[in-house]
Amino acid sequence: GTQLGEARAKLVARLTPFVSEAYESLAREPTPVDVVYEPEWRRMGLAAGLAAARTDDIRRGMSTVGPHRDDVVLHIKGMPAKSHASQGECRTLALALRLGIHRLVTEVVGTAPLLVLDDVLSELDPQRSAALLGHFPDGQVLITTAGVLPTAAHPDRIVQIHGGAVVEGGAR
Repeated sequence: GTQLGEARAKLVARLTPFVSEAYESLAREPTPVDVVYEPEWRRMGLAAGLAAARTDDIRRGMSTVGPHRDDVVLHIKGMPAKSHASQGECRTLALALRLGIHRLVTEVVGTAPLLVLDDVLSELDPQRSAALLGHFPDGQVLITTAGVLPTAAHPDRIVQIHGGAVVEGGAR
C-alpha cells in the first residue's frame, strides 16, 4: 500500500502541470489549478494509520484507511474545487483532467491515445467550447453530441445515428 501511495503521489505531481495548462487554455485566463494527493495515512505511515483505525474498522467491518480509500483533491485559485468552484469551473476542471491525462499518456507512451469526449460540448459555454475545439491535442479525437456541432468544429468525419441506423457524412 505504501508503494502504491508513493507511485500515486509521483503520478499526481507529474500530471498537475498538464491539468493546469489544459484548464488555462479552456478558461482562457491564468488560473492557478492544483491536484493534490496526500492522504493522512501517508504522513503517519500505513501501519500506524491502520493501527489507529483498527477499532473503528472492526466495528464497521471494513478497512477505512489505505490506498483503496484515497481521494485526489482539486484546487482552483487555492480553494478546494469541491466546495468553492462554480458549476462551469467544475466542468472545465473535469475536462482539463481528461486532457491532462491524455497529454501525460502521450508523453510517457510516445503515441497519442484516442481521446473520447462524450457529449462534452453541451456542458460548456460557447467560449469554452470554442477553446476546446481550438486546442485539441495531437491524435485522434472522437466527440459525441446530441446537438448540433458548433461552427468552430472542423471534423474529418461525421457519423449520425437516426432510428438506430448509422448514417455516414451526416449534416452538421
